[in-house]
Amino acid sequence: MKEPKTPLLAVDAVLRLWDGEGFRGIVLIERLYPPYGLALPGGFVEVGERVEEAVLREVKEETGLEARIRKLLGVYSEPGRDPRFHVASVVFVCDAEGEPEAGSDAKRARVYPLEELPLDLLVFDHRRILLDYIKL
Repeated sequence: MKEPKTPLLAVDAVLRLWDGEGFRGIVLIERLYPPYGLALPGGFVEVGERVEEAVLREVKEETGLEARIRKLLGVYSEPGRDPRFHVASVVFVCDAEGEPEAGSDAKRARVYPLEELPLDLLVFDHRRILLDYIKL
């Protein structure tokens, strides 16, 4: 029997960092592994895991932050979005407070004010995702 070929399922977070009532910016990670560059916190959904659980787990693993999901931004499924293989990603807007600390497969985690987002350094289709978010 032939194995079905379907995209891998991932999650990403547009992670908004707050200091009480004040908005500090968006948290991006510098990837430790290829493709190198900056990315939204996220990763693959594990078998038996809900996408909502997966995004909060990935945020915690990569930034050390406890996040709250605010809304679903959308589903991104362009076959070429990931140079390694076809990935479909469920993207959430999440909020957190504190200082990000890189962990898991993140080399660094840093907060960027909206006007200083390094859009040209983003990997995958994260530039498009952030531009979609900004247009809301």
